Amino acid sequence: MTPLPHSRKTGLQLLAALAMALSSLPQMAVAASTDESATKPKTTVSVSLPKQPLLVQINQVALERRGPKRAVVEYAGKAGQGGYTVLRDGKPIKHGDLRPLPPFAEWAPGKRYFSVDFSDAEQAGQYQVEVQIGKQRALSAPVTVRDNVVFATTGAQLLGYFKRSRHTDAADRDVPIFQTSRKANVWGGWQDAGGDKGKYLSHLGYANYFNPQQASMAAWVLAYGAHARKALFSAHGLQTQVEDEAFWGADYLHRTLDAEGYFYTTVFDQWGTPGAKRMVTGYEGAAGTYTTLYRSAFRAGGGMAIAALARASMLARQSGRHGEFDGAQYLADAERGYAHLRKFNAQYGADGKENIIDDYTALMALVELHNATGQSRYLDDARERAASLIARQQADGGFISDGGSRPYYHAAEAGLPVISLSAYVDIEPEQGRRQRVLDVIGLALRHELTITNAVANPYGYARQRFQLTQDGKAAGEVLEGFFIPHRNETGYWWQGESARLASLSAAMIIGGRKLADHGTAGYGLSADRAGYAQNQLDWTLGRNPYGICMLYGFGKKNPPTVLESAGEMFVGGISNGITGAVGSDTGAGISFAPGPDSEQWRWVEQWIPHTTWMLFAVMAMTADEAR
Repeated sequence: MTPLPHSRKTGLQLLAALAMALSSLPQMAVAASTDESATKPKTTVSVSLPKQPLLVQINQVALERRGPKRAVVEYAGKAGQGGYTVLRDGKPIKHGDLRPLPPFAEWAPGKRYFSVDFSDAEQAGQYQVEVQIGKQRALSAPVTVRDNVVFATTGAQLLGYFKRSRHTDAADRDVPIFQTSRKANVWGGWQDAGGDKGKYLSHLGYANYFNPQQASMAAWVLAYGAHARKALFSAHGLQTQVEDEAFWGADYLHRTLDAEGYFYTTVFDQWGTPGAKRMVTGYEGAAGTYTTLYRSAFRAGGGMAIAALARASMLARQSGRHGEFDGAQYLADAERGYAHLRKFNAQYGADGKENIIDDYTALMALVELHNATGQSRYLDDARERAASLIARQQADGGFISDGGSRPYYHAAEAGLPVISLSAYVDIEPEQGRRQRVLDVIGLALRHELTITNAVANPYGYARQRFQLTQDGKAAGEVLEGFFIPHRNETGYWWQGESARLASLSAAMIIGGRKLADHGTAGYGLSADRAGYAQNQLDWTLGRNPYGICMLYGFGKKNPPTVLESAGEMFVGGISNGITGAVGSDTGAGISFAPGPDSEQWRWVEQWIPHTTWMLFAVMAMTADEAR
């Protein structure tokens, strides 16, 4: 495969990126990584599965005192009796025999897996798990356990990532619009990724079903957090900071709203390719070919931009503060943007048809417009969007992406259909409609648990349904696997799924709380739901086969720095993560940063949706305790 253009940087660009990366590291009192590969740039890196015969993998950052706590043991030695000891502050508090998990050979043939569950350890402290099998011994990384610890430990740096990612180049005040004589002021916002100074409400629109919600999703999460979770941020001294970042995002969305009423999808320069003209444009493929698809459909960031502006208007009323523009302007923008897309949305999609992403992003926009205005017309439209989304659900709870049979799968926001329906439940006054939606949510969550548990799955990684691409379209047998397929409609794009995992964790927590059968296993959930939600975050925070914490600046070991293609590494940023094996059309097997360096963006690069979704999931985790 041809390396992506953003990997072709000049020596001067690399030096500048290195200087910026080093300057971004604050003096921190968190558990900063001491692994050299996470702090020093290398010309060539390659990360393989650890070779030790006995490993104990655990969340390396934080676990809630009243929540699931689980270590996974990998063993490649000869058969033998095994036992474990749970240590708190260095002292043993619990012993037991290792519990074998079902045989699993897809990622490392010959290994056996065991589980250590210490969820019943509810005293605050620093925990480790020590394991012995035969003559082999291994000790896990340490993890802190106490109430509200995940937000307390990570919240400031997750939030700080956005400020460190701000784009402030004055040249963006006068950017050409592709194939027009016009220019636009699109100053502000956030750079999209460590190696990409472009700004995106979304990308991959030409593939129709892969649009991720990027800058507009970040703006909404920040505005929602500052407004709806004010008590949580205030308790940690972060309220002014989250308000500032929310208004920064809202101001950028205002600037991207064209006079005609649509939002600009991307500000793009072919990933910094020398000689490429930076402009408002659409693009497609690995070559970054400019196109006229720069008007954002709901699915291309328009829906979440409306939601973010509506929520920012509520935040401005609540706080008495605003950014460059005021709350009235934010709300006027949201209403104008929705009125425009209500008429023209379908024609802004590459195929001229709406799909499931339009449904759930438009539903989020309508919920927030109703919250901001109280107008019944937005509730009426929300009911129609919810009905359209519900009609895409299959009997087993999974969703269909289109009007046919393509299963819904998404590498960045797989939890957003349930989250949008959960938000709609909060504004629906009619009990019959509410119950119908709650039934859909319950079925969708059951589907996630069923597909994830359908095969041996030692880490509880969220599995998914998909089809491979044939003649540019998803077709043929519906398959299941851990990671997204590499042969898909984009033609080139696949990467780690840190955002997807956090979105599913948030969906399980938020959706699960809407249902009547609450439990006591953590987060107000039953044991299976709480375990699923925890498993997805644990994977990103270090409990994975590589023992790497994808959240930079935390844990025992972070991803390596690869400036050639992955660019800067900011504290609070989250790397793309682990994928299926290179060369596997279906995404089977497992891989992390195997090289060459020009391809390392797939695993190592930090991307704004990852931190966005992690922040949202962490907020969801602490909801019951903080309210």
